[in-house]
This record gives sequence, structure tokens and C-alpha cells, in this order.
Amino acid sequence: MVAKINTPNSIRKALNYNEKKVQKGVAQCLYAGNFLKVVHELNFYEKLAHFNRYNKLNTRAKTNTLHISLNFDPSEKIGQGKLVQIASTYMDKIGFGAQPYLVYEHQDASHPHLHIVTTSIQENGRRIVTQNIGRNQSQRARQEIEELFGLVKAAGKKPAGEIVPTNQKIQYGKNDTKQSITTVLHTVFSRYHFTTLPELNAILKLYHLQADGGEKDSRIFQNGGLVYRVLDDKGNKVGVPIKASSIHFKPTLKYLEIQFKKGVEGRAPHKQRLKTAIDFILLEKPQSLAELAARLKEEKISSVLRANDTQFVYGITFIDHRTFSVFKGSDLGKGYSATALQERFRKGADQENEVNQQLSKPVKRDTTPSPVKSQSKPESTYASQTLFNLLKTEKDDRKSPYDFRKKKKKKRGFNL
Repeated sequence: MVAKINTPNSIRKALNYNEKKVQKGVAQCLYAGNFLKVVHELNFYEKLAHFNRYNKLNTRAKTNTLHISLNFDPSEKIGQGKLVQIASTYMDKIGFGAQPYLVYEHQDASHPHLHIVTTSIQENGRRIVTQNIGRNQSQRARQEIEELFGLVKAAGKKPAGEIVPTNQKIQYGKNDTKQSITTVLHTVFSRYHFTTLPELNAILKLYHLQADGGEKDSRIFQNGGLVYRVLDDKGNKVGVPIKASSIHFKPTLKYLEIQFKKGVEGRAPHKQRLKTAIDFILLEKPQSLAELAARLKEEKISSVLRANDTQFVYGITFIDHRTFSVFKGSDLGKGYSATALQERFRKGADQENEVNQQLSKPVKRDTTPSPVKSQSKPESTYASQTLFNLLKTEKDDRKSPYDFRKKKKKKRGFNL
């Protein structure tokens, strides 16, 4: 089981998202926890009014809504009764068991999953602290529930090949375009931290969508307008553009500017993690941007390239899907821009080619016999003479006392 917790701007948005799914027939509200009526007796406005009673008790809280999804392995077939038990147990273990909450089962994905909508404002007006709830309470709850209900464990599972599942990408002509765009925007705005329109488009491109402000000489640009356009698999625009102002929550440029400001603070704590992840992969010496992107994808990091009409790559944007943070390469540092990375790969390739050329050169062996050094006679004579002088016994010219003795004179007799 995998649990994800989001904090939307309002309870109405989270509730509306799930109720729209119910209307389309791809979701069902299974359970209403701590409501005054059973689930099948509640309409949209009664559900919203009950949540608002709690939220009005604390108007100072900046966030008061939790939108939780519990995702199960595709191989698991779980009945609705068991799903409700799992959801209730999870809410108890993260400290929200006494809060009003709604449990929805969604059938619009390849794996079974639940959505839970609740408020963090208690009956006494105090707000339940949700900081690090995903890492602390939710992590422990997930592990205990996996054991309790015999679910497939998330830890150690091989990640899916695609970061964005195919069924979440907009397929032009298969579904209602406007509704599909709205669903994607809700997902992106509630999760990701981005600071510019190009960074937003880097995420939207993964869902086959683009936010288009128009060319400089277009009426859209001159009037400060914004439209959303569906893209095909090759990134080409298809279909009729949808005006931002026509979408019910008005994701216009003015709305995006607010999201950009939030993104600056939201992504700041995750900058170093992303740099470290890229650095580790660069230590493996990838040979190109494509190879780098493939390795990053294994770490749940997307690399979106920006190129001109001649396919010259002039920019790169990194999307960390673990922390939901988006950074332009140059914002991470000079060494992470598209130009710097390509130069790095080029130098690495040149050095490798140079080494390979050196190794491929045949080794020349000198077969000419080396001349025998003739011993120089004068040198030999000098050496011999020197050795002889060192070893010879010096002649001592000094005289011993015996040599200085007086010789006795012979007595001469008289010759008669």
C-alpha cells in the first residue's frame, strides 16, 4: 500500500474533485465517518456544510484540508467492506479518527485506490498539526496496516517504468477535453512546487498539456490571457484551446502568479536533495543528456529539455517526483545548466577517445642489439692504480730508536 497526503487550498476543491468522479461513474462514495447521516443520504451541499462547520471554528489556519489517497497493488482484489475498514484504521492511526471524513473508491486507474477527504480543524477549534505527517504517522500506519490486512508491501517494490501513468495522460478525442484538463491541473497545482510558466509547462508536458500565453504579437498575449492546449505524443498541439477563465477555478495568469510565490518557499528545502541525486549519477559518467535522463528517471526525477526549431537544446528542467519540486537546471547552479552538462559530456568523450587512441597504438620494440660498453683502459688503469694506492703499505721513513744507537768504536791495538 502507498499513501499520499495532499493539502488543497480549500475543502470545496477536494470534495468537488471526488464528486465529479462520482457523477462520471468512475468513483463511488463508500463511507462517511463522523457525519450525522449515513453516506447514501448525504448530498454534495450537506457534505460541504458539515466540513465548513469545523473549518469556521478556526479562521486563522492557513490550511485546513487533507486529501489522502491510499493506493494498492494491481494484483490485489479488495472488497468495498475491507476498503472501508482499511480507511478507518488508517484515519485512526494518523490521529484523524474523530474527524469527519469521506471515503471514495476510484475505478479510473489500473490499480485499486481510495481517496479520503477530511478537515484538520477539531471540534474545539484547534488545528491538528500535520507537519511531517506523511513521514511519521502515515509511514507507521501504512506498515501496520500492511501486516494487519495482509496487503502487498510497498517497501522494496520495484518502481513503475512510467512516472506519470498512461491513464493519467490526456488522450485527445477519448475523453472530455475540458474535464481532463481540469483534472490534470488540480493534480499538478495541489502537489508540485514551481516558480515560472516554463517550469509549470515542464510538468504539464508529462500529462500531454501546455499552458499557452500566446506569441508577443497575439491578442492573447496583449490582453494578458492564458489558454490550455492538449498535446499529442510528439508534443504537437491538437484540438481547440481551452480558455483559463472558462475553467471553474479560474487558473489564469493571476492565479498562477500566486502559485509561483508559493512555489519559491515550497521547493527551497528540496534543492540540495535534487543536486545530490544528480551529482551521484554524474559520478557514473553518463555520455549524454539522454543517458542522464534515463538514470534520473530511475530515481523518480524527470528531465525535460527545451530546444529550438533546429533541435538545439538550450535548457533543461528537473522535476523531482518524490518532493514534487521543479527546478530549472541553472537555478541549481552553473554546472547543472543544459550547456554546462553538454560541455561536460563532450570533454568526457574527448578524454575517453584520447585514451583509447593511446591504447590502440602498437608498441614499437627496438630489436637493435644494445652496444656493449667497452671498458676504457685509462679508466681501468686509473681505477686499478687508485685501489693499489689505497691498499699498499706506505713506506715509513721514520727511524726507530734502534737506528739512532751509537755504534761502538772498535778498539784498535797497537801494531807492534
